[in-house]
Amino acid sequence: MSERATDETTLFRQSWTLYDSISEMNYMFHREIYAHITALLSQRHAGGPYSLLDLGCGNTRFIAPCLKTATPSRYAGVDLSEAALNEAREYLSGLENVALHHQDMLQAVQAAAAPFDVIFSGFAVHHLDAEAKQALFHASAAKLAPGGHFILADVVREEGQTREEYLEGYLNFMRTQWTAVRTDHLEEACAHVAAFDFPETFSDLKRMAAEASLTNVRLVDRFAQHHVLVFSA
Repeated sequence: MSERATDETTLFRQSWTLYDSISEMNYMFHREIYAHITALLSQRHAGGPYSLLDLGCGNTRFIAPCLKTATPSRYAGVDLSEAALNEAREYLSGLENVALHHQDMLQAVQAAAAPFDVIFSGFAVHHLDAEAKQALFHASAAKLAPGGHFILADVVREEGQTREEYLEGYLNFMRTQWTAVRTDHLEEACAHVAAFDFPETFSDLKRMAAEASLTNVRLVDRFAQHHVLVFSA
């Protein structure tokens, strides 16, 4: 493992351009997934003004076009990477009522002064352990406005699959399919995944959501391990 990979956000704090270049190649189906996010936010926008909290927002490269199509009345982005947040200010230029916070996402939800109509997280929740994920579901449920939705785009394990089995398959997927990524960059990304990715199964996510009273769960779509899910009360 790279000496810099000392915590689950090192890759994104210090090497954000690496993650950005990988996502641009669409190996994690960002284009398809964010087309769904645009559609979901457009449906919400058609019902009237809405507010959105984005957990682990990164540099907002993929969510920004969604927001410009279905503009929220209030947007708050939260991330631990200062470099990513600095880039996010550029991607979000032209939008009003935008706030960016250098903060842990669970603490950000818990500290939110007002409820949000939509809470979104893209490829960030799988870094949390099971206890922290459960806490995030509880905190999010408490901060959703009536009729609100928690939208999750993330990797998910197959039912009955262990984390070790998941990692074996995902790392093989990276090493055999991510052919345009430089070898040293690929190995840095693989080291990050092996050390800090803790995806749950769909049934585990549904159980966690139900324990937080988010009992309405919808699988919008999936692309291999990459899922788009909507949770609501």
